[in-house]
Amino acid sequence: MTTATVSHPPTAEAEDRSASLSPRLSLAPVGPAPALLDGAWWPRSLDLAAELPSLTAVLDPLWGRVTRVTVNPVHWPVVPRRVPVAGHVVKVGWFLAEQDPHELLLLSYRTGRWNLLVVPPQTPAASAAWLMAAASDPLGASTASRLMEQAARLRTLPEGGHGARDPAVRPRIPVATAAMPLQPPQQMGR
Repeated sequence: MTTATVSHPPTAEAEDRSASLSPRLSLAPVGPAPALLDGAWWPRSLDLAAELPSLTAVLDPLWGRVTRVTVNPVHWPVVPRRVPVAGHVVKVGWFLAEQDPHELLLLSYRTGRWNLLVVPPQTPAASAAWLMAAASDPLGASTASRLMEQAARLRTLPEGGHGARDPAVRPRIPVATAAMPLQPPQQMGR
């Protein structure tokens, strides 16, 4: 049985710490057909209260003010109810069965919704780069959990008897970096 812990509002110290670090984020470019994912986010910790302010601060100007975020609590030890972000409050909720455990859903009352793959903080850099590129593919047809399964398989595949294959070496999907220019997805989400 999974439970979510609801926390108190973050302290000023937690807000200052998260504001100083830019989020590791990769977004899908605007395309003709909507992909299942709008990109990927690689947080530095599993502390949503500390991580969400910097993420939404980057996304607000691109996508419109993020007003609500939902997660599946399987991978988040604490799910805050509200997170203060640059002059407004983002409400945070959770869904156990209805939401992919590796996905973050962002909502804007005026603009739409976006789905981001959440790359676990402890993920090796090569795997994270592959995941971020795959989740940002505008023609992507994989769910967040399916991408996580593919990345796990790529890490364990032997290549000529020389141990695990480097998941960053995959010719079909270009390697993305967190420093890539951010491009907003289509104005209206799914």
